Amino acid sequence: MPKKIISNSVGWLVLTEPSRFLNMEHYDLIVIGGGPSGYAGAMRALDFKKKVLLIEKKRIGGAGVYDGVLTSKTLWELSQKVSSIREMIPDYQVNFQEIVSTLKEAVFERKTQMTVHLNLLQKQTGNLFFYEKGAASFVNKNTISIKKEDGTIKTVSAENILIATGSRPRYLPHIPIDEQIIMTSDGVKNLTELPKSLVVLGAGVIGCEFATIFSNMGRTKVYLIDKADRILPFEDDDVAALISESLENHGSTIHHGSSLKRMEIKNGKVEYELEYKDGSTEIINVDKALVSVGRIANVENLGLENAGVKLNDRGSIWDDDTQTNISNIYVAGDVTTEMALVNVGEREARHAVVRMFGPTIKPLSYQNISTIMFLNPEVASVGMSEQDCNKKGLAHKVVKLDYSTNARAIAMRKTKGFFKIIVTNDNGMRILGMRAVGEHASSAIQAVAYLIHTNQGIRELADMMHPHPSIIEGVQECLRMLLNKSIYKPYIFKDKLKCYVCENNMCTPVESLV
Repeated sequence: MPKKIISNSVGWLVLTEPSRFLNMEHYDLIVIGGGPSGYAGAMRALDFKKKVLLIEKKRIGGAGVYDGVLTSKTLWELSQKVSSIREMIPDYQVNFQEIVSTLKEAVFERKTQMTVHLNLLQKQTGNLFFYEKGAASFVNKNTISIKKEDGTIKTVSAENILIATGSRPRYLPHIPIDEQIIMTSDGVKNLTELPKSLVVLGAGVIGCEFATIFSNMGRTKVYLIDKADRILPFEDDDVAALISESLENHGSTIHHGSSLKRMEIKNGKVEYELEYKDGSTEIINVDKALVSVGRIANVENLGLENAGVKLNDRGSIWDDDTQTNISNIYVAGDVTTEMALVNVGEREARHAVVRMFGPTIKPLSYQNISTIMFLNPEVASVGMSEQDCNKKGLAHKVVKLDYSTNARAIAMRKTKGFFKIIVTNDNGMRILGMRAVGEHASSAIQAVAYLIHTNQGIRELADMMHPHPSIIEGVQECLRMLLNKSIYKPYIFKDKLKCYVCENNMCTPVESLV
């Protein structure tokens, strides 16, 4: 059998093709990365009774547990409670140490769940599941080198490999990010007290979420640098306008249409200078800064070149429906930068594993993904926005219902928000998308997401007996509006119920859509 000599960062290896015939451990699947995507992929492979090795460099759960979704959403939930208390007791002062303690408890609980699960799996799966802690890199398309913390190196091989190494916050070269005074989302955990003032660079989802969290606490003056004319530029005007209004009502200042000229650390604080579209400039000093300008894929030191894996023009791993240009190597999650969401990454990983070991399946679709933006109020969405429809030149109908007409919202005294459903401009009125902005918005979209996914009509959902009082009754009333049988009539409550038809980027209000 022919031999092949390969040079890599761990030295010279003499390999006999194929690598599984070497005296090394061999698996059906090696998963690189123990965050949400990698974890989900490894678990799905066990369903097929495959021998799986999961490799994680630092901590099981990855950024999803320690620096990402779990931590930021726990902070958001706590900040919402603080905001509610402050509505009744305006001078209430939150104890930030208690916030930090609760945050650590949440992280510990999730970390413990995942770790215990892995430990028991290794004991009970009949030698199917294995876990290694270390830095993985490719030797070739079937062989992985694992560098342990003590410097020792272990080499393993597999028929298939799934890359799920995630992403990290993007740094800007001209900003001195130290994760103490000028932070990314990774540095928020370093705070020991709430700053008196904070500037957030970046008005996308993550930037707006952290602006919401700190403004909710009531002890931080928040500034938000928005290069565009409005925040959340990928969303519809009405969504962005309501979130902007809420932030400003909580004392935040939004620098609309501004560009950052410089940001520096001076005497332990932050000084930044803005330039506006009219040429004017402004210098502001704050305690802390949070830079939120996107994320970049973790592809360094993986030895991708040894396996022949290609990158795309964004610097992430190229893929075709989770499969890289090397047929036995797949990819999932943020490292693809297709869409940096936990639910997307998990779904990609599970899909990739089915492609490896299961029956032939249709490609993943990214058209109708349900998402939540943890703002104040929260924003839930599925499918296309009005903005999307207009860009594609799609004629459509829209119904919009104000939260103030919903009995549950009235009972909660949380009437800021709206439901909006977008359908095709024909008698079939197939749902194109939905936006819900308001308290418990995330509970309102899933039924509509199912209708979009299955390409079903609206009549069955409109005629169901929904629980009362509930937020999802707002969805039902929107569907009734489409069918011209709503309880409240749009021609009476013109400011609360709206129907309009949009063609050629022109929208015309109507009293009925049928």
